[in-house]
Amino acid sequence: MLEDLNSSTHGLTTGEAAFRLSRVGPNVLPRVPPSSLAVLFLRQFLSPLIYILLAAALVSMLLEEWSDALFITLVLLLNAAIGTAQEYGAQRSADALQGLVRTRARVVRSKEAFEVDAEDLVPGDLVLLEEGSKVPADVRLLSSQSLSVDESLLTGESLPVSKDADAVLSAETSLGDRINMAYAGSLVARGRGRGLVVATGLSTEVGSLASTLMQGEEVKPPLILRMERFTFRVALAVGVAVAAIFAVQIYRGFSLSEVFLQSVALAVSAIPEGLPVALTVALAIGMRRMSRRNVIVRRLVAVESLGSCNFIASDKTGTLTMNQLTVRRVIPPGAAEWRVSGEGTVPLGSVERSDGPLQPAEEIQLRRLCRTAALCNEGFLGLRDGEWVHNGDMVDVALLVLAHKAGMSQQDLLAEQPQVDQIPFESERQFAATLNGSDSAAAVVHVKGAPERVMGMCRFMASLEGDCPLNREMLEGQAQDLAQAGYRILALASGELHLGPDQAFSEEHLQGLTFLGLVGMIDPLRPEARGAVAACRDAGVQVAMVTGDHPVTSLAIARELNLAYTMDQVVTGPDLREAEASGEGEIDALTAHARVFARVEPRQKLDIVRSLIRQGHLVAVTGDGANDAPALRAAHVGVAVGKGGTDVARESSDIIITDDNFASIVAGIEEGRIGYGNIRKVIFLLISTGAAEIVLFILALATNLPLPLVAVQLLWLNLVTNGIQDVALAFEPGEGDEMKRRPHPTQEPIFNRLMLERVVLSALTIGLLAFGAYRWMLDQGWELSEARNSTVLLMVLFENVQVFNSRSELRSAFRHSPLQNPILLFGTIAAQLVHIGAMYTPWLSGVLELQPVSFVHWAQLLGIALIILIFMEVYKAASRGRF
Repeated sequence: MLEDLNSSTHGLTTGEAAFRLSRVGPNVLPRVPPSSLAVLFLRQFLSPLIYILLAAALVSMLLEEWSDALFITLVLLLNAAIGTAQEYGAQRSADALQGLVRTRARVVRSKEAFEVDAEDLVPGDLVLLEEGSKVPADVRLLSSQSLSVDESLLTGESLPVSKDADAVLSAETSLGDRINMAYAGSLVARGRGRGLVVATGLSTEVGSLASTLMQGEEVKPPLILRMERFTFRVALAVGVAVAAIFAVQIYRGFSLSEVFLQSVALAVSAIPEGLPVALTVALAIGMRRMSRRNVIVRRLVAVESLGSCNFIASDKTGTLTMNQLTVRRVIPPGAAEWRVSGEGTVPLGSVERSDGPLQPAEEIQLRRLCRTAALCNEGFLGLRDGEWVHNGDMVDVALLVLAHKAGMSQQDLLAEQPQVDQIPFESERQFAATLNGSDSAAAVVHVKGAPERVMGMCRFMASLEGDCPLNREMLEGQAQDLAQAGYRILALASGELHLGPDQAFSEEHLQGLTFLGLVGMIDPLRPEARGAVAACRDAGVQVAMVTGDHPVTSLAIARELNLAYTMDQVVTGPDLREAEASGEGEIDALTAHARVFARVEPRQKLDIVRSLIRQGHLVAVTGDGANDAPALRAAHVGVAVGKGGTDVARESSDIIITDDNFASIVAGIEEGRIGYGNIRKVIFLLISTGAAEIVLFILALATNLPLPLVAVQLLWLNLVTNGIQDVALAFEPGEGDEMKRRPHPTQEPIFNRLMLERVVLSALTIGLLAFGAYRWMLDQGWELSEARNSTVLLMVLFENVQVFNSRSELRSAFRHSPLQNPILLFGTIAAQLVHIGAMYTPWLSGVLELQPVSFVHWAQLLGIALIILIFMEVYKAASRGRF
């Protein structure tokens, strides 16, 4: 192996390493280069609604309506600037998080061992691995001493894998069984090793996953899909209406230029010009709110995407669980189980019977078991600067935590019984043993290992009445019960041993021992996970767990989460592999009702996501490992944890959870739904007032009256006065019941039945009232300019009232305190003051054809505008039982 890479036991020379680095490049995973500001700016114009507005601006310029063209151009530029600033800020936040992760490696070069940046490693380097270090590249082990590696970030398995440098394996050996290899991104849980770097960067196993996801196709977020459908319908409706009116007006004998002006005015009325800005602001506000709840949004539309998802496929290890083995059950021989409280590696908790505290005799039995658990142990657990720290194999750490809960410290026990010798754990042996003693006491053997292996070493078993003959059948039954509950089982035994002065401690001395009991360990749930899953269920979001763990263990975790209850709800990797031969339909049949996916290989996660999408789900995938990355990229929204996750997972995600907390997903869903709700509120405000202008416009044409509003006045209403309010409406806080509502169906348009009814009622009411007032003024002999001036002011007042109707789809406007959203309150006042100010500004009033009015006339128009509030309150009261 050394010769194949032109290396040696002394390592590469410094010069040779530098030369190879220049040839193969740095040991880093490929990253999609960040978009430049110019690209981000131009990307903001890639929207069907923007295309319509660009067309309107072009027509205005062709007709030399420069005011109209200028207004439309300004709003497009403002929208692009806001979107660019927000996406650039999110991109920088994600890059800053990425910069927090740097890996160092111990390497042998020119016969010397020293640390270098892991990105400087090259094939042929000799690296030294030790407990707690991160494997910096794919390494072929040359030597190993009790080496175990945690590969959960790559394979999904929560238990460390024992390594053997001397093993010779076939090329077809699966990734998880390659015990003579250590892979980039994995962690050394125990022992030491020396290895030869055989692959770096994209050539590593984790790099191949990164390559796969970079080549994958992205799925359009649900908001983009809804907005595309919505704007297509708007464009179609506007096109039909303009064509019809164009034909009618030409038939009536109007000039071509006059008809064009009318058509532009109608298009301006129908198109919600302020929607792009308000949409961007609403998403940006959601992004900032999410960041305060430990959620970084890498793509702006992902705010709504997470709120709309109805299915979360979550990685188990490190996301739903803590990726920390914890002892949960202790079973003394022939007795009822003892329950162990507490989570993780902080030794807070106790050991009790199901019906209360242990009896004194049981306490003695527990301490005897915990003595062996602490002494036959290569881990470390201690208090440093007020915090509990640990290292070593998680099984050993879990046993040390158990001993602490029983009031026993490894350091104190070793002071009483120093270790004389040991037989380290090897997977072939399935046990570990230590010999402890002192000059004043006989040596004692302490053994831990697989139950069937330890039972074979024992003649007796401990009981409350003292040691008694071993009952193997009974102990095997107890072990089987634990296994069926999904626990990883460990047996403990001890016994005295008298060795001669020339005798070496060996496996043949392990006989006639006393069986002390069974320990059941499990990778515990995150404390907040059960509540988070329940909150998702209340919100109509289905959750499935995807893991590489054993099906029985996975089901046990799922039961604790109230996620699944029977094996019928569990689908395994082999099941999926078998279904692949029959096609997508068979896979879909498996995934339709599954809530646990166990023994799943990385690429099968991608198959699961694609299957769920085919079934009509809006899918979010959460995870922290490299094995989650392709699925994160394929889902509608990928959610990666940022603290303990891999670079690959973060790069492939839309959203990053900075506190590695599954409960933050719930917060993200809530904020996403608030954001989507605010988008609907803004759309309702803009469409209802725009539709009212169309009603007013059509009624005037139908009765052969002059246009009540000219194009520039319509732009003023839609972009300025209403533009101030719709942006302020985007700051609306949640109504409080977002997590009790069902997610919006995948195919449900933004313009659903509820919004359609509200828009029609509002448009007809406002349009008819405005037209009635306009016609009355003309009938009373008012000048056309005066009637238009009052109509514009009346429409501004309608908008001021309508914005408060928009704060909730069904809840009364009087139940929302204006002070809950002071920006909206002051924005509404500002919109009215801006219009009044325009009346008194000579150059602006000339462009907009405005003039001042008396306070009495203003109050009369306000009274008319308040009628829409009454109509909408009656509608809301009548509709609460229907929606």
